Amino acid sequence: MTSDLHEEEALGKVYDSDLLKRLWPFVRPYKKLVAVSFALIPFRGILEVSPPLIIGAALNYIIEGEIASDIAWLEPWLRPHFGLPTLLWLFSILLVVTISLLAFEWLRAASMILLGQKTIMDVRRALFDHVQRLPMGFFDRYPVGRLVTRLTNDLENLAEMFSLGVVALFADVLIMIFYAYVIFTVDSRLAFRAMLVVPILAVAAAIFRYKVRQAFREVRVKIARINSHLQETISGMKVVQLFARERRNLRDFKRLNASHRDSWFKSINYDALLFSSVDLATNLTRALIFWYGARLLGAGEMSLATIYVFTDYMTRFFRPLMDLSAKYSVMQSSMASAERVFQLFDEKPEPLDRIEQAIPSVAGEVVFENVTFSYGNEAVLKNVSFRVARGERVAFVGHTGSGKTTILKLLARLYELQEGSIRVDGIDIRGIARHDLRRRMAFVLQDVFLFEGDLRYNITLGADVEQRKLDHAVEITHVKPLVERLEAGYSHPVSERGVNFSTGERQLLSFARALVREPSILLLDEATSSVDTETEALVQDALHSLMAGKTSIVVAHRLSTIKDVDRIYVMHKGEICERGRHEDLLAQRGLYWRLYQLQYAHQEGRAA
Repeated sequence: MTSDLHEEEALGKVYDSDLLKRLWPFVRPYKKLVAVSFALIPFRGILEVSPPLIIGAALNYIIEGEIASDIAWLEPWLRPHFGLPTLLWLFSILLVVTISLLAFEWLRAASMILLGQKTIMDVRRALFDHVQRLPMGFFDRYPVGRLVTRLTNDLENLAEMFSLGVVALFADVLIMIFYAYVIFTVDSRLAFRAMLVVPILAVAAAIFRYKVRQAFREVRVKIARINSHLQETISGMKVVQLFARERRNLRDFKRLNASHRDSWFKSINYDALLFSSVDLATNLTRALIFWYGARLLGAGEMSLATIYVFTDYMTRFFRPLMDLSAKYSVMQSSMASAERVFQLFDEKPEPLDRIEQAIPSVAGEVVFENVTFSYGNEAVLKNVSFRVARGERVAFVGHTGSGKTTILKLLARLYELQEGSIRVDGIDIRGIARHDLRRRMAFVLQDVFLFEGDLRYNITLGADVEQRKLDHAVEITHVKPLVERLEAGYSHPVSERGVNFSTGERQLLSFARALVREPSILLLDEATSSVDTETEALVQDALHSLMAGKTSIVVAHRLSTIKDVDRIYVMHKGEICERGRHEDLLAQRGLYWRLYQLQYAHQEGRAA
C-alpha cells in the first residue's frame, strides 16, 4: 500500500486479494447472504439460457408442425400439458421463466445490497471507533476533509463493490460459460465459427482496460484538484471577498473545470469505443451465423429455429461486455477506496493502558521531571522540571511557540511522553489509565467548541449530572443570566460550533462545563485571550471561582489574569527561564518584566 495518506490520485487494482482478506472479517457475520447470492447465480444462469430455446421450439412448431429442441432433456418440458394448445403452453413456460428470472435477479440484487450496507455499517462503526482512539499527533498532520471522505465517500464506493462489482462480474462470466456450453451442445460446427470474433474482442478489451485506467487516473487527479481549490476558496471566503479575488478565483476554477471535462471526454471516448467494438463484434458474429447457418440450412442439416437460437445466444453472450467499463470502474474505485480505508485502520492508535486497576481518586499534586518533547526534529520542551502542590495555582507565560500549551497536552496524555517523567500524586501518568486521568481533569481551551444540540448537553457533555450541581456550576460561572434570558433555558438549541453565542458566552459555558465535572486538576489554555474588556471582568470572576480549591495550571496571554496566582513560570524556547510571584518577577526585570511592559506599563502610566 502507498505510504502517502494524502494520496487521492492512486488507483486501486481491479482485484486485490489482500484487501479482500482484510475485508472478510466484516463480511463473515453475514456469510449466509453471500451464500444466497452465489447460490442463486446457477439458477439464474439456467433461466437465462431458457428463453431462446423455448422460442426456438415455438418456431419449429410453427414451421414444421412439431415440437423439437436442440437440447434433448428440455423436450419433455416443452410438450404441452393439461390439455393446453402447444403455443399457449410454450407462451406460459416463457412467462413463468421470465417472471422467475426477475424474481431470482431481485433476490440476488437485494441480498448483495443488504450485505453491502450491513458490512459497510460495521466498517464505518469500527473506523469511527478507531479514529477516536488515534493520538493527537495524527490529527495535526491529517486534514479533516480527507478524514471525513474516508468515513463517507470511500465507504460508499466500497459498498458499490457488493452490488455492482465482484459478484456481478462473477455472475456475468458464469452465464457466458452457460451460453457457450449450450451453443456447443446444439452444434459445435456453427459454435466454432460464431466464436471466431471472441479472441479479437478479448484483445480489444485488454487494450481498453489499459487505456481506461489512464483515463480514470486523469479524472481522479483533476477532481482532486477541483476539490482542493473549492475547499481553499470556501474556507478563505472572507479573504477572497475582502481582497476582491472573486474574478481571479473564478478564472482558476474555470481552467480546472475545463481540464476535468476534457479528461472525462477522453474516458467517455474509450467507453464509446468499447461499446462500438462489442456492437461490431455482435454484428460480425450474426453475419457468420447467417452465412454458415444458411449453408447448413440449405443442406438440410440445420433448422431455422437453430439459427435463431444461435443469433440470440451470441447477442446475449456479448451483452455483459457492453457494461464492462462501468463494472471495471466500480471495482477499481472500490479497491482504491478500500486501500485508503485500511491505510487509516493501519494508523496506530494510542497505546493500550495496561493498568490492572484504576486509581480511586486524584489529590492534585503534579510533578514534571526533566521532560523533553518534540513534535518533529526540533525540541519544543527541554529538560523542564517543576512541582505544583495540591490546590496550588500556577501560570505559564512566554512568547508563542515557547512550549506552554505542550505542557498541558502532555499532562492530559494527549501526546505520549518522550523523555523524563510526569507524576500525579507520585504516580507516573503512564501508569494511570487515560480515561481515569482525564476524568479527574478539566481542560478549558481558548477556542471553545460547542456541539450541535442544546445548552444542557454542551455543559454536561451527556453525563448524568444532578440538577443541583448543574445550577450551582451555572451560577458560579455567571452563565445563569444567559440561561434565564433564553426562552427555552437549558433546552435552548445550540447551532453548529455555537455560532449563535458570542465569544464571551462560549467561554463562560466552557467554565461551567469544567466546573460541573468536579475536577481535581484544572488546565486552562489562554482562556481569556479572546474576550472583550467588559466580558473579561465576568470571566475573571468566574475563573477565580473555578480555580478555588483545585490544582490549577494556567497558560496565560493576558498577564493581568495571573497576578494573584501562587507562582508564575516564564518559558523561553522550551525552557523555564524564570519562576516566582508576579511582584518578584517584575523586580528581576527579566523576560517577564519585558512582557509586562509591552502589555500594561503604558496603560498604568496614563492612569497615573
